Amino acid sequence: MGTLVHKANTVWHKRSLQVFMVIVIAHWIEHLVQAYQVYVLGWPRHMSHGALGSQYPWLVSSELLHFAYAVLMFAGLLLLQYGFAGRSYGWWRASLYLQGWHLFEHSLLFVQAISHAYLFGADAPTSIIQLLMPRIELHLFYNSVVFVPMVIGMYYHARPPKSDIGKSNCTCCALQSAN
Repeated sequence: MGTLVHKANTVWHKRSLQVFMVIVIAHWIEHLVQAYQVYVLGWPRHMSHGALGSQYPWLVSSELLHFAYAVLMFAGLLLLQYGFAGRSYGWWRASLYLQGWHLFEHSLLFVQAISHAYLFGADAPTSIIQLLMPRIELHLFYNSVVFVPMVIGMYYHARPPKSDIGKSNCTCCALQSAN
């Protein structure tokens, strides 16, 4: 492992996870505000852009921005996985695999946006699962299925079962660093 990756999964693991979670939660807030705008305020979907998107509407329509976030999320999950061990590692990897699919979907959207060749006869970039549910709900779904196992992994990382104590090389938890 390279020095940066090694430090991010040992002495910097706790801080790296905190920074990563700030980014993830900020992204969550955007999607929750967007859902609030649609379901509580009754705004039309095309006008519901989230908190930042309301100030900068191009953010919501930018496939590059969504693709970049999907890459960042995947990279963060990939980079920080080496600090996990045992049960926490399994949950973290589940989140990584689910984000891999989410990244694939955003890759499809991004390629369609730059090529203007839309899948399934659509008049705009369309992902596979978007055929089953609208985009706002789809993003809430994807964020949930990636976030939940990530949080469970972090829980087991910070509070490892006895069988996992001492398996991780990071200093996130007093139980980890005591061994």
